[in-house]
Amino acid sequence: MLDPETETRPWAEQLAVDDASYREQLAYLYERSPFYRAKLARAGFASASAAGGLAEIAQLPLTEKAEIKASAAPGNPVGAHLCAESAEIVRIYSTSGTTGSPSYIPLTAGDLDNWITGSARSYAASGVSAGERIVSTYNAGPFVAGAALAAFDRIGLCHIPVGTGNSERLMLAIDELRPESAVLTPSYAAYLVEWAAERSFDLRGSSVQRVLVAGEPGGGEPALRAQLEAGWGARVTEAMGIGDIGPSLWGECEQQDGMHLGARGFVHAELIDPETGGAIALEDGASGELVLTHLRHRAAPLLRFRTRDHVLVRTGACGCGRTGPRVRCIGRTDDMLIVRGVNVFPSAIREVVSAFAPRVSGNILVRPAMPGAKQDPPLPVAVELAAGSDGDLPLAGAIGERVRAALVVQVRVELVPWGSLGRSEYKSKLVQH
Repeated sequence: MLDPETETRPWAEQLAVDDASYREQLAYLYERSPFYRAKLARAGFASASAAGGLAEIAQLPLTEKAEIKASAAPGNPVGAHLCAESAEIVRIYSTSGTTGSPSYIPLTAGDLDNWITGSARSYAASGVSAGERIVSTYNAGPFVAGAALAAFDRIGLCHIPVGTGNSERLMLAIDELRPESAVLTPSYAAYLVEWAAERSFDLRGSSVQRVLVAGEPGGGEPALRAQLEAGWGARVTEAMGIGDIGPSLWGECEQQDGMHLGARGFVHAELIDPETGGAIALEDGASGELVLTHLRHRAAPLLRFRTRDHVLVRTGACGCGRTGPRVRCIGRTDDMLIVRGVNVFPSAIREVVSAFAPRVSGNILVRPAMPGAKQDPPLPVAVELAAGSDGDLPLAGAIGERVRAALVVQVRVELVPWGSLGRSEYKSKLVQH
């Protein structure tokens, strides 16, 4: 544990500390952020004092990524939520821009340090410690993952960056440099299990004792986690960040019962109903969309930012001693499909299907018949068979029945041969419109 005093602080005390930080952050937004000054005024909050404290935060409007991006202008490509002067900015990251021009994420020196501190706590929760070696597969470059990788230096790890897209080079590094840990996406970790088996590479016998997965949902799915742990012969834990808020905000400990908020003190977490925007209490077993607020940010702070990540909450005591709510990401609310009023996450379908191993590979692809989120049943789902496995109608029917029983949705299962569904050395898409 990197910071025991902070990470084991009783949650009620943490909220009191965060309330003070939040009030200061609100005052800063009113002073420096044209975006939030106008947004809050429109909502009827003319001053920071009128907005109140953390207990009243759910009364304030939510922030959508699209409205932030829409506020960007030729003279200010970051957006109207920019608060810091140019001389205060020490780094500017960007999003991938796969759906258009990239969004820019500026940081002051203090912001960057807070990002690294939170990420270091999150990754250290997995059990990695100073003096060990870790191999990474993220092509961080201009993206916020770069700050997450800096967390390895903060922990005191020997970092071996390999990057994405060269599995031979990665396996050579594992074989020759013998790292104790590897960090990669769940999709890539699963791909490498197959890669190693096809080439008779003894992945289970390698030096890797911990696999840290992040970048997409899936690492917390019991069936996928079991598949990865069996293939790697290693403990699998997951981490999660939101580019606009910070990298690796959450990290799972060796108890493997949800991710702790490594960025506690820097970020406040809420839960909302994704359809109504109404607040949901952070109680054990609660689920909803994660909403995050900066508490001590200076460059371009965000208030009640919709992450579009749908999470399940755990609040019971954790054996590691860390306090506060833990989360497991179920899926992205913008990937969610609605079948006759039932919300369906593709990752949840994959979790059900994976229980049919070893007859199936665990790879699926949902192929909606109509554009948009709303779909009529049955929902078409391609399920890939395992290598050497023959599909039959009883298997397809059994999978369909299990999905309907678990998720209350009717699907039409198409069994496809091994290798039919694409593999990824980064992130996998589970839906093909």
